Amino acid sequence: MSTKVAIIASNGGLFDAYKVFNIATASAATEAEVAIFFTFEGLNLIHKQGNQQLPLPAGKEHFAEGFQNANVPSIPELVGMAQELGVKLIACQMTMDIMNLQKEDFVDGIEVGGAVTFLDFAKNANVSLSF
Repeated sequence: MSTKVAIIASNGGLFDAYKVFNIATASAATEAEVAIFFTFEGLNLIHKQGNQQLPLPAGKEHFAEGFQNANVPSIPELVGMAQELGVKLIACQMTMDIMNLQKEDFVDGIEVGGAVTFLDFAKNANVSLSF
């Protein structure tokens, strides 16, 4: 039986992005089937402009230098890595409608769907996470 990892990304900061994509790419690299459902602020993680300048939590600005010094890939690079590894990226249609966003506002290769789209994948997941 193959492992399925279902992740909900509902927060849109830099720390959130690293948590989501670190778990997703590590899981996919071990041949797990992975899907991420991006909703509300989580949509920033796959937004073409938004994911280039994700905020650090207040008082944690000193981590910016640490990310640079550690040679950690950028969020756009991690999104590309996730896609190359076959991670399914699902943008929440309802949230997009509320925020007046279009599929073109996001990185290429995403799927747009509702909660049912994600739940169809997640119902048989071995691991379910929310960030």
